[in-house]
Amino acid sequence: MLRSFNQIALIAALLLTLSVSTSFAANTTDNGGVTASFRKDFKQAEVLSTDPGKDYTKITFKINGAILCAFYSEHGELLAVTHNIRSSDLPINLFMQIKRDYADCWITDCFEFDANGSTSYFITLENSDTKLTLHSNGADWDTYSRTVKI
Repeated sequence: MLRSFNQIALIAALLLTLSVSTSFAANTTDNGGVTASFRKDFKQAEVLSTDPGKDYTKITFKINGAILCAFYSEHGELLAVTHNIRSSDLPINLFMQIKRDYADCWITDCFEFDANGSTSYFITLENSDTKLTLHSNGADWDTYSRTVKI
């Protein structure tokens, strides 16, 4: 009886190891050549993480001391690159609008967004009542989303 239990335990352990190995291997497949496209676009980059989504893959990487995120379509097409920035790194007109119009808020996120050679900015502001995300293509801020806190 003890011997058959040991055999069953060994078989179960082997099956578990095989299924875990297979699941990791399945998660590393590269649909549409995303890895090859990334390597071509960012030759000197150090990949920090890869997060596959439903319609895109997000690759977080480090290059020249900066941490950026690249978003690729499932076919390996570069969709956009983002870079977290300080609010003081915004164009001066956008920075001054934030200081003037949202003095009662704190900044929880601020990043530069580049897609198709066009740069825009996103900033998320919060106060005790509201979470507000603004978007700008460089001239003025537009409301991207607003959430009332409960």
